[in-house]
Amino acid sequence: MLFLFDLDGTLIDSEVGILAGIRHSMAAVGAEPPDHATMRSWIGPPLRVSFGAVLDGDSERVEAAVAAYTERFHEVGWSEHTVYDGIPELIAGLAARGHQLAVVTSKTRAHAERILANLPFAAAFERVYAPGPLSAHSEKAEMVAAALADFGHVESETFMIGDRRYDMDGAVANSVRGIGVLWGFGDRAELEAAGAWKVVETPAEILALA
Repeated sequence: MLFLFDLDGTLIDSEVGILAGIRHSMAAVGAEPPDHATMRSWIGPPLRVSFGAVLDGDSERVEAAVAAYTERFHEVGWSEHTVYDGIPELIAGLAARGHQLAVVTSKTRAHAERILANLPFAAAFERVYAPGPLSAHSEKAEMVAAALADFGHVESETFMIGDRRYDMDGAVANSVRGIGVLWGFGDRAELEAAGAWKVVETPAEILALA
């Protein structure tokens, strides 16, 4: 089977680094950062979309904010995360059973690949699906579709695992089973409303499905 994993909020807890990057970016364009709850909700969707909402759609300031975020990410932000408990065991277990694994993330490709390369289980993942640096959007549906085509798996043999509705949207759009996880940045109501096939509280529950 094919297991597609979101990155932030699913494999890693990146809240500290992302929120620090947002604060840095907003300061760089002379704007006040939103409150903690709002910034936390930005973990998942593309940052250009989130910046645009608080910078009045000013494309020049949005791009300046993205550039500031990227600069800080390259310096320190990429390392400001921790792996969730149980994830290494889940990945090892899936790999040992012969399943194929890939990452599907809204984080830009360069950022995602750098983080993944430094994770202890990086070798288990065959591909990374992520938007380019200039993309204003990153449709999970398109990336899941690309993974299905690349790996040649049928929908009934594929799982999309993530913590936000965007992950479930990508699963539903491609008729694959979406597994919502509760240790990330979304909640049960969000995941179920988006059509999650199953919602789990621990990584071990995913391994039990394999």
